[in-house]
Amino acid sequence: MKKLIPSLLSADFWCLSEQLNVLLKHGLDTLHIDVMDGVFVPNISLGTPIVASLSQRSHFILDVHLMIEDPEKMVQAFKEAGAHIITVHWEASPHIHRTLQRIKEIGAMAGVSINPGTPVDVLRPVLHLVDLVLVMSVNPGFGGQEFLPEVLPKIEKLKEWQSSYQYVIEVDGGMNPQTAALAIQSGAQWIVAGSSVFRGNVEQNVVDLLKVLK
Repeated sequence: MKKLIPSLLSADFWCLSEQLNVLLKHGLDTLHIDVMDGVFVPNISLGTPIVASLSQRSHFILDVHLMIEDPEKMVQAFKEAGAHIITVHWEASPHIHRTLQRIKEIGAMAGVSINPGTPVDVLRPVLHLVDLVLVMSVNPGFGGQEFLPEVLPKIEKLKEWQSSYQYVIEVDGGMNPQTAALAIQSGAQWIVAGSSVFRGNVEQNVVDLLKVLK
């Protein structure tokens, strides 16, 4: 099933409740939460208090993307805060099998992500462990970057392999109606969009993006 997943990294927290109500009005049920530590990526962002608040006060599925060093140290804390999906980077976890197994053991969906410069073939040994593969179509760390089209062959390859596994293909970075269409044509199912959802008229942005997913 195709899904639009707004990324809170670009939300206006002054009026977050209003923006979330617009998302609900249009049937969106999942939020992408980028967690950055200033080490793995050159930025610092959201943490467990935000996840806990959303978990306690809403019914959104919380798709937590850990862009941090040693993510295995934090998966338990984010699950306890209310994360439903926890995605870790292949590049950040030296024991990626163990980390993904741990995520599943504690009852969350397990995701693995790769940066634009990482070959998709590195994921073959762990695809049997994951529920989700997140292809980064920008270098992680900041919102509002331009989509890197060279990631499209990675999505196509993941689509080819998908019949042998049980994962969803998610794409994050530079998503707008045009680039989202390219990602979907290549095989993506879940589209993460931040700036193109929350900047300007949120309702119209959502309508325009949802047209691409139909």
